[in-house]
Amino acid sequence: MTHDLPALCRQIRRDILSMTHAAGSGHPGGSLSAVEILVSLYFGQMRLDPARPDDPNRDRFLLSKGHAAPLLYSVLARRGYFDPALLPTLRQLGSPLQGHPHMAKLPGLDCSSGSLGQGLSIANGLALAARRTGRTYRTYCLLGDGELQEGQVWEAAMTAAHFALDTVCAIVDDNGVQLDGPTCEVMNVAPLADKFRAFGWQVLSVDGHSLDALAEAFRQAAATRGRPTVLLARTVKGKGVSFMEGQPAWHGKAPNDQELAAALAELAEGGTL
Repeated sequence: MTHDLPALCRQIRRDILSMTHAAGSGHPGGSLSAVEILVSLYFGQMRLDPARPDDPNRDRFLLSKGHAAPLLYSVLARRGYFDPALLPTLRQLGSPLQGHPHMAKLPGLDCSSGSLGQGLSIANGLALAARRTGRTYRTYCLLGDGELQEGQVWEAAMTAAHFALDTVCAIVDDNGVQLDGPTCEVMNVAPLADKFRAFGWQVLSVDGHSLDALAEAFRQAAATRGRPTVLLARTVKGKGVSFMEGQPAWHGKAPNDQELAAALAELAEGGTL
């Protein structure tokens, strides 16, 4: 199966904008910043089969920054887990596409998420379970940079290194912006590379919008033995929509009719990011 990945990224960005517009709420900024990360995983790196979402040997993915659910829903739909016609029901009463992922409601989800700081701990548990049962699946966990202000993340980082969980790959969506403003002003988490190295992790710094760079980083992570890997993915909040890029206001704000039209025009077929 081959895919035009840049075109797919544009489609997923259009999905995110249309979904949040239809819902009148949601989190477009941090969804748009991580598009290439999830496309690289679901359409390249991860071992999975949408026809067998419960395959015990599948690779696992955990959206620790659960508010980026529109991104994950679009990726799952475009990968074949469910009909994309369901996407406009985001956050509607009775829809399986709730504001944060609920694994009992939708195929392809490996955990429910929402409360920040918990995903890496769950990733560790899945990796330890694989070790005990002799399975070889890898576990990927996407975190936000603001999320790293949660102490549980660092407890989990210490645990992963202590148990040499080399099947764990964390990805930090390092877009520098959270709900209340620049991350460095709200609660500075830098220097991230030094901190993760001090905790015993392999650290790979990568352009989070380069599909080629991400693919190579994921290959390096998969080849590493004896310690977990973290990808520090440099990204832009609201990537692909000029008036959203780098703006804290678009962390949790849906576009209105005029903003949606302008954003979709920027993402028109053949456009550039």
